[in-house]
Amino acid sequence: MAHPPRSRGIPRQERKSWTAEELQTFLQAAASHRLFPVFWVIAYSGMRRNEVLGLQWGDLDVKKGTVAISRGIVDVGHEIRQTRGKTPRSRRPVDLDQTTLELLASWRAWRLAEATALGAAPSEWMFSDHRGEPVHPQSMSQAFKRIVDRADVPTLTFHELRHTHATLLLKERIPIKVVTERLGHSNPAYTMATYQHVLPGMQAEAATTFEHLIQETRRSEVRRKPW
Repeated sequence: MAHPPRSRGIPRQERKSWTAEELQTFLQAAASHRLFPVFWVIAYSGMRRNEVLGLQWGDLDVKKGTVAISRGIVDVGHEIRQTRGKTPRSRRPVDLDQTTLELLASWRAWRLAEATALGAAPSEWMFSDHRGEPVHPQSMSQAFKRIVDRADVPTLTFHELRHTHATLLLKERIPIKVVTERLGHSNPAYTMATYQHVLPGMQAEAATTFEHLIQETRRSEVRRKPW
């Protein structure tokens, strides 16, 4: 009488992503745009669009070098709505590198100076519009598309900026569990299914590494044997 658990289907279409060089080219093209810090944070953390737009300054822990994802900003009928996250694992801390922390510190100082000059109260939102409200998701996606169109990089969707982060980590042999936690996926199996196009090379390297390990052990044993 029990209902069997539902399983997520394996993505049919291979995710597209940029190389490290192409990502660098995009970020250089985006450097003069007001939303540059948003693009940088997603590229360097792998956050979802709704997650990065839901960040508030109180979520940033500079001492620990982390930011806590606890809410999201979504577009419902072109109206902004807050959400608690896609899954319980979506609400998570994400470690940030030192350059990203410095970029956010500069961004915050600039926004405070801007608010002071305009005689307005500083916004609690990390990424806000001229009214101090969260940036609209569609506005950010449209800005991303315009930058990609004029940059010398392959065309990607905004969501594939997040996939670029994950793909580059996996290609650098970061453990799948670490990538799963960083992306806020429900479990490592989903991450493996999503990025199965990246994993074959990693498996081949694992097989070769194991072969070398055993061969080295055998050579050591031979050297220890008395003649």
